[in-house]
Amino acid sequence: MQNYDLAIASDHAGVNLKTKIIQLLKTKGIKVLDLGTEGDQSVDYPEYAHKMVQEIIDETVAKGILICGTGIGMSIAANRSSDVRAALCVTEFMAERARMHNDANILVLGSKLAEDALSLKMVEAFLNTKFEGGRHSRRLGKIR
Repeated sequence: MQNYDLAIASDHAGVNLKTKIIQLLKTKGIKVLDLGTEGDQSVDYPEYAHKMVQEIIDETVAKGILICGTGIGMSIAANRSSDVRAALCVTEFMAERARMHNDANILVLGSKLAEDALSLKMVEAFLNTKFEGGRHSRRLGKIR
């Protein structure tokens, strides 16, 4: 049972962007589960990716956002689970297509790769895009 609309987590490099994303989501009435971290003290990103994956497996949330400096570490750690399709995006188009064609359930952002305003646009694109299904379902079936 989903208690939240979305979960979000970051390592120390993504805390500031995470805070801005949470503010945006709250203005839209989206119930957010913040999985940490809270400060800029160095932490290990896999711990936060694993927390996110577990919330998706437990069906507390259907979607999430992960943030680290480049997004690479978070995407690698999250995609170790077959229940996750984490997409590292650097453009709005990528965030849209991650949902539309790949049914991505986690958006991964690199806080050092894009300006905050662009990252917020990617979040909006990710949340506002539905999975197209059809031929894309067949393709996803081949990787599950």
